[in-house]
Amino acid sequence: MKYDSFFARSFSKHEQKKLGIGAFVSCFIVVVTFCILFKPEIRHFRVETVKKDAEPMCNVLEPLSDYCEIKGDIRVQGNSSTIFVMSHSFNISAENNSWTIQPYPRKGNAGAMSSVKSWTVKLVQDRENIPKCSVYHGYPALLFSLGGYSGNHFHDFSDLLVPVFSNSRDFNSEVHFLATDYKPWWIGKYRTLLNNMSKNKILDIDNENEVHCFPSVTAGLKSHKEFGIDPSKFPNGVSMRDFRQFLRSSLSLKRVEAIKMKGNIVTKPRLLIMSRKKSRSLLNEGDVKKIAEKLGYEVVLAEANLSTNLTKFAQIVNSCDVLMGVHGAGLTNMVFLPDNAVLIQLVPLGAMDHLAKRDFGDPAGEMNIKYLDYKIRVKESSLVEQYPLNHKVFKDPSSFFRKGWDEFRSIYLDKQNVKVDLKRFRSTLLKAKKLLAT
Repeated sequence: MKYDSFFARSFSKHEQKKLGIGAFVSCFIVVVTFCILFKPEIRHFRVETVKKDAEPMCNVLEPLSDYCEIKGDIRVQGNSSTIFVMSHSFNISAENNSWTIQPYPRKGNAGAMSSVKSWTVKLVQDRENIPKCSVYHGYPALLFSLGGYSGNHFHDFSDLLVPVFSNSRDFNSEVHFLATDYKPWWIGKYRTLLNNMSKNKILDIDNENEVHCFPSVTAGLKSHKEFGIDPSKFPNGVSMRDFRQFLRSSLSLKRVEAIKMKGNIVTKPRLLIMSRKKSRSLLNEGDVKKIAEKLGYEVVLAEANLSTNLTKFAQIVNSCDVLMGVHGAGLTNMVFLPDNAVLIQLVPLGAMDHLAKRDFGDPAGEMNIKYLDYKIRVKESSLVEQYPLNHKVFKDPSSFFRKGWDEFRSIYLDKQNVKVDLKRFRSTLLKAKKLLAT
């Protein structure tokens, strides 16, 4: 009120009218100037609201596996092996609307991938072209195949259990496993581990007539190395030591540390010899057992097969301090050993050093297991009874590898047994005891 009366006394009505018109014109000029000055920014803002081109949802550039990481309105139609992704915010072209993958991490291996179903991930915008959800899930899903080399103990871990663990770890068991190429006996064998990775029923997705809908789906398994995990590839930095701790918890493995051979310890270290009957057998296994016992070991002989109870066998392995055997799937059981235990790998004849190191030597280090290898010489191999010493089987093993894996395997893995030089192998057993003291 005081301000209005002061304003009225200071200016006449005519002057007040002129001031009002001037103020209106000034405001109009300011608004026009603002629009001109900031026109580029306004135009830029409008561009941002235009639909973007769809980015690839699948990674097909990794050497071991293809996989897709998808979020949003996702519908999984198992009986057509298709994952539909509903999208309103992307431009879809013929080049970026569909991807096909095989969800098993042995890409490039024709033998393994021949039994793995192909899945299609399809980006769609028209609701008329997408199946309706019949089952809604609040948790994410992980799709993987039980084809390939499943059933082989090494591949069960390297291709499936280890990558399923590393890919699902972030979900803290709140995840749905969608198994394509379903094998009931495989699920039965590893049910204890799978139930501790996911609290939900594992779906035989190929035989599902329902359309299952999820907030996110990972199709395929991210896998970056043989029988191992690369922590740098996962946001949570998950590692093989985490996997081993998971095994201890799931299978009630009591021993975390191997025996320490120091001072006047009377307890004998336990040595587990992995027996093989069909190929790569240790022909003088009984003699090796006797030598080991003379050196102060308590020796256990064991052999695992498809019907072996996983929990019971894991507990036997966990009770031991040293595990030894000829290169093969049986050495996979080192995952159950306590920390600082020792693995002794007998490497058969046939230029297999790289293969032996990749499959078991390198993984041992990631598992906090000490590693020794014992390389079989010509006179220790049963191949000397099948080929003359000047044969290229001995002179040029690599030539068979160049002919293909099947040719190489048929000679050096399927037809070869070993008989170690007891005196030479004795020193390896002594080295293992020394490693237990460090």
